Amino acid sequence: MPALLKYHYPNPILLKAIRIFALFILALMLGCNDNKGTEQQPNGESAETASKDTSALRNITFLPYWVTNAQFAGYYVAEEMGIYKKYGIKLKVIQYQPFITSNDLIKEGKADFSALWLANAIELKESGADIVNITQMSSRSSLMMVSKKKRNIKTIKDLNGKKIGIWSGFEVQPKAFFKKYNLKSTLIPVGSTINLFLMDGLDVTHANWFDEYHSIINSGFNPDELNTFFYADYGLNFLEDGIYCLSDKLKKDPQLCKDFVQATLEGWMYAFENPEKALDIVVRIANEAKLPVNRVHQQWMLDRYKDLYIPKGKTTINTSLSEKDYNFVCSVLKESDLIKKIPTFTSFYHPVLKD
Repeated sequence: MPALLKYHYPNPILLKAIRIFALFILALMLGCNDNKGTEQQPNGESAETASKDTSALRNITFLPYWVTNAQFAGYYVAEEMGIYKKYGIKLKVIQYQPFITSNDLIKEGKADFSALWLANAIELKESGADIVNITQMSSRSSLMMVSKKKRNIKTIKDLNGKKIGIWSGFEVQPKAFFKKYNLKSTLIPVGSTINLFLMDGLDVTHANWFDEYHSIINSGFNPDELNTFFYADYGLNFLEDGIYCLSDKLKKDPQLCKDFVQATLEGWMYAFENPEKALDIVVRIANEAKLPVNRVHQQWMLDRYKDLYIPKGKTTINTSLSEKDYNFVCSVLKESDLIKKIPTFTSFYHPVLKD
């Protein structure tokens, strides 16, 4: 066709029509390319923008200390809703594995960040893992003892001589309690089950307010049929969830640590303010992992975490660890021979957010 046009002189009208048609085809092709370049993603960003953003994200891993449920909702929500991405982070949550301990993964640097209870973190620090607390969200212990009212256990003294179910690996707080109040009770290891308590094999069982206590209620007991004893109300407020990383990571990339904490806090606040959406996310991820999950129970758990994370009279999540709370837990661990030396507070606590 081009050779024909070069050596022969067609009708000018025909030539003009051909040019117009060629321009039309060119415009159509450019239009298609533009549409491809601005293809919209679910979050409203173009495919090109999303691709660039993804390539620039910092990949990090987070290690929870238990299976997928609403006690880690803030992390799942922050990833699902693009909050981590806003801070330049792509998060991978390491699934809980019963035969692989958190201590090993943290020590070996296979987890960038982890959630730990304060007592466990202190033991880990003293054992040689150079971890640091970069924010302390828990402001109150959730651990409690539960008895049926028919057992007539109304006061602390009534616990004397009773059979009490206790979790293996979490004996420090209870034993400190029994020592403090001079109680001679029979402690029975029960794992994480409440079955022995339900079958009247125990007088008292340990429970977390956000978890096992609600399971007892779901098993057919009304709250007014139970007596509860919160350790925090009896001078043993062992703080729980904090965010930890290796000291070396904080030194090398303090901005990443700060971004991760800020994004996580935003994820938690979003979860508390949008509970139905948060539950949708948690339940879906748990189902994908083939974990048994109950939405009503997850709702209870999310509500209680709001109580535990946002101190009474406040509107924002706690982020600070007081030296007094730290030293108290350390002293109990040392008296119980679980640590030989108390790590200094300044070596342990390095908040990335200032009060």
